[in-house]
Parts: sequence; structure tokens; C-alpha cells
Amino acid sequence: MSGAGTEKAGARARTAPLSSGNAPASKQRLRLWLRLLKLSRAVEAELRERLRLEHGSTLPRFDVLAALWRADSGLKMSELSGVLRVSNGNVTGIVDRLVSEGLVERHPVPGDRRAMLVRLTGQGRIQFEAQAIDHEAWVDGLLQGFDPEELDDLGARLDTAFRRITEKEPRT
Repeated sequence: MSGAGTEKAGARARTAPLSSGNAPASKQRLRLWLRLLKLSRAVEAELRERLRLEHGSTLPRFDVLAALWRADSGLKMSELSGVLRVSNGNVTGIVDRLVSEGLVERHPVPGDRRAMLVRLTGQGRIQFEAQAIDHEAWVDGLLQGFDPEELDDLGARLDTAFRRITEKEPRT
């Protein structure tokens, strides 16, 4: 088979319909997973680009600011790493830059000489809130093809799948 034919066959395989008649459910679930992954990557890439262009920021910085915004009293560095599910080293570099820009401040934790509490400054809160407004609008625009009922149904189904995986429920 020529290279062009192989490429066309690959394109068909990537865009095969989710419901493919007699395909076993396992194949349909695999196709669904691949589509979810493709959508997630596309949305994330778009958000990264828009944060960079419109706010001169990155998605990891946005995530750190968001976690701290939700924690009014601040978070220990280890808690911040846990919330973001990344290593302490990854968070430390981002926090260092945010501190130098006046968006975040560090405070010693009483009774624990090694721990530092990280908290948004007033300027950090203002900057995050502006980014969050844009972030919500961007996601809304990217997923505008779903009506509210579809969003509720899809959200509930994804939550159920997540619980099955994380709670180790029996799979059927």
C-alpha cells in the first residue's frame, strides 16, 4: 500500500464513529477514551496559548494561583504540591517567580521551622481573578456546542466513571 493510502486509512481510523454497529463495547469504550484524550489535549493547548498571549502567563502559574485563591488562609508548600499533584520542586520554581513578581508571599509556619505557608497578595488575587474570568469564557466558547441538559448528563456520566476508577468499584 502506498504512503498516501496508509495515511488515509489512519485518518479513517482516527475519525471512526463512536457507535460502529457491530463493534464490541470494548472498542467503543477505547474510541471514547481516545476522543476524550484528544479533546482534553486540544482544550489544554488552546488555554495555554490564550494565557500566554493575553496574560503573559502559563497554565502551571494559573493552576498555582487558582489553588491559592481557593485557600484564603494559604497553603503549605507540601499542601500546594498535593493539591496540584506535582512535585515540591515543580511548585517551588513557580512560587519563587510569583513571589518575585509580588503576586504571592511566603510566611513561616509557627511551630514548624521547615514549612512555609504560601498565600496570594492583593495583587495576586486581582491578577488571578482577571485570568479566571477569561479562562471561564474561553472554556465556555470551546465547549459551546453542548446545551445545559447535555452538560449535566455528560458531567454525571463522567463523574460516575471517575468514581468507578478511583473507588475501585467492580467493573462491568
